Amino acid sequence: MWGKCLDRLCRFFSFAMVVCLALMVVMVFGNVVLRYGFNDGLLISEELSRWLFVWMTFLGALVALRSHQHLGTDTLVSRLPRVGKKLCLGASHLLMLMLCFFMLQGSWTQMQINRESTSAVMEVSMAWFYGAGVFFSAIAIVFIATEFVALLTGRLAESELIGVTESEDAPHEAASQPVR
Repeated sequence: MWGKCLDRLCRFFSFAMVVCLALMVVMVFGNVVLRYGFNDGLLISEELSRWLFVWMTFLGALVALRSHQHLGTDTLVSRLPRVGKKLCLGASHLLMLMLCFFMLQGSWTQMQINRESTSAVMEVSMAWFYGAGVFFSAIAIVFIATEFVALLTGRLAESELIGVTESEDAPHEAASQPVR
């Protein structure tokens, strides 16, 4: 049940990414038309597009994290016995949790430092900009911790013990495995 809630959350993130991308395209294209056609432009479109791009990137990273779509190599891990695969996956999860915790701390500090600063054009608190890092790292910790608990409780299948979904070594195996 918890996994299905996280999957629904990722579908919402995917929808939010589509909205961000659509807004960026409309704003940038509209600004180009205004500049070349009417010798005028919207100042807000450049800054807002940049902010949307940052948020869209972090949302995409969360979706990729949940569905194991990040780049990786499995040359060594795929040849290990089940216990070795579990140890490698557990170690990588612990390292990712540590790094996400550091990112959460750093992003939170940046949010606090820039809380009173406003953006040049939109005049919105820069804390919203740095909040993307806080949002990403907090949700990523939940995703990684959920999978780590599943690993510790033995609820991961053999095919889920490798952190990447495709392999150059065994393309037929990877193509037949469903993506979570």
